[in-house]
Amino acid sequence: MSRVISIFNQKGGVGKTTTIINLGASIGKKNKKVLIIDVDPQGNTTSGLGLNKKDLKTSTYDILINELPIDKCIVKTSAENVFLIPSNVELAGAEVELVKTKNRELRLKKALETISNEYDYIFIDCPPSLGILSINALVASNSVLIPIQCEYYALEGVSQLVDTIKLIKKGLNPKLEIEGVVLSMFDGRTNLSIQVVDEVKKYFRGKVYTNIIPRNVRLAEAPSYGLSVIDYDPKSRGAEAYMDLAEEFLELSEEEF
Repeated sequence: MSRVISIFNQKGGVGKTTTIINLGASIGKKNKKVLIIDVDPQGNTTSGLGLNKKDLKTSTYDILINELPIDKCIVKTSAENVFLIPSNVELAGAEVELVKTKNRELRLKKALETISNEYDYIFIDCPPSLGILSINALVASNSVLIPIQCEYYALEGVSQLVDTIKLIKKGLNPKLEIEGVVLSMFDGRTNLSIQVVDEVKKYFRGKVYTNIIPRNVRLAEAPSYGLSVIDYDPKSRGAEAYMDLAEEFLELSEEEF
């Protein structure tokens, strides 16, 4: 059965999309079959994996609103063993359209049940807000992966994020757990980055991955070519860091599941 993991942080600009694309691609390189679901109306994961948002025939919107079978919305990406349910700006209207819909928070969960044995890992890219789209993702997930940048405001909003996960766990998904915390944008030359790592480790005891993602130009460049950094420049520090993270992720995940 697929392990379903939401990549979620209510704070924007934390490396959420970078993590889902490159962790997914790294896991795909390790012969695991990965499905990424883009539930963010900005669609950065969609374009970052080589799809033109204007040319989409189907998207996450069709699953949530039109109840189109999920297998009709899955496309191949530029990354090995990685498939995608894409998103575009049309999805922004789903928040409003779902308001009066019965069992609206269960739409994605029910859709995923039909493909629960077809992938090793299903990653869901959530928008940076707690609306009905993020709730759908969290209700459908086994766990939450939290990306945090090594910057001054890193822990801002983290307590709210943890409270949100507890709220979903209490009311809608009692099995929801924190999968782990990914630290990114690390610059070992600065005391600030080192201090942030220490603070995050204190807050999320035992949940922070030891492999930390460094600041890396190639990581920033890769999405403009529609590629993961693993395919864009496999020898870059960013690519090597994500491959190491994938190995750690798989070891821990497969121990628990």
